[in-house]
Amino acid sequence: MTVSNNTTDFYDAIAEYYPYFYRDWEVQLEREGLGLRAIFRNKGIERVLDASCGAGTQSVPLAKLGFDVVAVDPSEGMLRKAAEIADQYGVTDKIDFRQGDFLSLPNLVEGSFDAIVSKGNSLPHLLLDDEIELTILTFYELLRPGGVVIIGMRDFASFMEERPRFLPGFINTDSDDNEFITFDIWEWEEGPPVIATQNLYILKGKDKDYRAMKRHVTFRPLSTDEVKVVLLEAGFEEPEDRTERTERVLIARKPLG
Repeated sequence: MTVSNNTTDFYDAIAEYYPYFYRDWEVQLEREGLGLRAIFRNKGIERVLDASCGAGTQSVPLAKLGFDVVAVDPSEGMLRKAAEIADQYGVTDKIDFRQGDFLSLPNLVEGSFDAIVSKGNSLPHLLLDDEIELTILTFYELLRPGGVVIIGMRDFASFMEERPRFLPGFINTDSDDNEFITFDIWEWEEGPPVIATQNLYILKGKDKDYRAMKRHVTFRPLSTDEVKVVLLEAGFEEPEDRTERTERVLIARKPLG
């Protein structure tokens, strides 16, 4: 069984550019690793499932810190980029990369895990209630008692109020001094459920020569409160909501009993 929203074309297309979406990619990796290690502290965590690994933003720093990582993503392009970055950091042999989406996890990996991570706004790609609920339940079943789940996402609550159309993105430069400029145009479809489409525009070049690219991807604009309810209904305890630089992070624990 696979999810109804196919995001692989979008992420395959942007995979090579992914580090340019951050002001400083190396600093971002370090922050991600230290932030997760702080959450994991004193919880007996060794084996981690990164259920939407993307370009390795969490998997690579976790492997550098000595965690045993299984990294899953549906995008072949993102997995290639993650493997490339893992090689750059010398942790290729410490990460087990596998291709698949949330709903295919039971057939891809074997529990139990001490922690499951899904950051980068991946969960809101699930458009249907059943898919969201089944994914959270799968996380629950793959965790050992006392294990933790960490979900990083955009809190779409304010988006649902304002329904923004234009959002500025990033300006960065590559090793050849080419500018890398992004911005978003969002489209909204009334539901139920409401569906939001991000049209990502990328401009790359220098002087008078620039090349433009447009790609789109679809989201279910979930609020963190909605996800907390699903976590509690699946059996998780003590859901916590934290604010990070680029997203909100939900942390919840599977009961020991």
